[in-house]
Amino acid sequence: MRKSLAKPRTGTVAILDIGSTKVCCLIARIGESGTRIAPGEGGKSLPGIRVTGIGHQVARGIRSGTVIDMAEAEECVRAAVHTAEKMADETVQRVFVNLSGGYPHSQTVGVEVAIGGQEVGDTDMRRILSQWQRLEVEADRQLIHSIPVGFSIDGSRGIRDPRGMCGMRLGASMHMVTAASSAVRNIASVIERCHLGVEAFVVSPYASGLACLVEDERDLGVTVIDMGGGTTTMAVFFDGSVIYTDCVPVGGAHITSDIARGLATPVHEAERLKTLYGSAIPSSLDEREVIDVPLVGEQDETHPNHVPKSLLIRIIHPRLEETFELVRGRLEASGFDKVAGRRVVITGGASQMPGVRDLAQEILDKQVRLGRPIRVNGLADVASGPAFATSAGLLAYAADPALDASRQGHIANRETGSGLFGRVGSWLRENF
Repeated sequence: MRKSLAKPRTGTVAILDIGSTKVCCLIARIGESGTRIAPGEGGKSLPGIRVTGIGHQVARGIRSGTVIDMAEAEECVRAAVHTAEKMADETVQRVFVNLSGGYPHSQTVGVEVAIGGQEVGDTDMRRILSQWQRLEVEADRQLIHSIPVGFSIDGSRGIRDPRGMCGMRLGASMHMVTAASSAVRNIASVIERCHLGVEAFVVSPYASGLACLVEDERDLGVTVIDMGGGTTTMAVFFDGSVIYTDCVPVGGAHITSDIARGLATPVHEAERLKTLYGSAIPSSLDEREVIDVPLVGEQDETHPNHVPKSLLIRIIHPRLEETFELVRGRLEASGFDKVAGRRVVITGGASQMPGVRDLAQEILDKQVRLGRPIRVNGLADVASGPAFATSAGLLAYAADPALDASRQGHIANRETGSGLFGRVGSWLRENF
């Protein structure tokens, strides 16, 4: 077990889950008498977390995880935060924020430092971190995470914690996640306009994995697929660390749009039909069931439009099929498909539709389960389902003492365009 260099976090933390369909703010007190998660129940033990405030709003001004209208996005973020603050009777200054857009990109790089045959100590660990400041990031990209996925001593790989070991050269393989600078800056600007600071950005599938995965899954290999409203994001975990992240710009809102177009019904009615009658898998009984579909602009309710449920399913199924085929293609192209093994965890609001798990299992040819937040207790029932996996994961990220060191640099990132030093703290957060 790794020894932590970070002091346990206590006090109040706040998170913002900014998605394409909802904006959620959670405020929690950490380190007080409260719930602890034992390692066997959800992985690493977490400190007491007591959620004191929750606020969520229908997202406006956000599409596919990116800001398209600053004023509308600011308004719904303000409303969500205000509701959470009012419930918690506290005022927050800084927030942990998810990142579901910005076309996240993963790569693994290696660095080495000389240690002269001595034992590896904390100073050496920090020294190898300083080498990562020299790594270059493309001008239009911003570094979000820098996560060591393994260490080596004199070329001997597979070392989780090299401290106390002797050798001539200490090496590290580092998983770097970058995102489009413009997307990150726009979200940061919206939050700043709400008079809040960004404590850290966390890519959505990584946060969802922190909330939904058990330790064995993270060690043996698993793919997390977070099915949001505007995007479907994925992350591969192996040997206890996240080693790959990606995103496809298709989500539950695209299904709603397909239904609205295909049945000539208003968008809000399409969402209602999807929620009440939607399914990913066709059934022989669908032809016999008839549903009422209000037409766009129709004022006369005495002439309802009756359509068989099978027509609705024929609209939903191809879009979900396309989504999983895109995910499969990204995983195969990355080379991490085999590393992840045969285990998939799907989560997010769009994963709750009946038949999604079976369809994912068929297309991905893997064992699939539905992921719910299990590593954070103290959530209200309304926030304990798959739709709030990212929110719960952000709390886990904020609460875990091993992820709490040196969070500076996130605000400076959008001002200087650099921020690699701030991501040195991210390395400590992931490992100590």
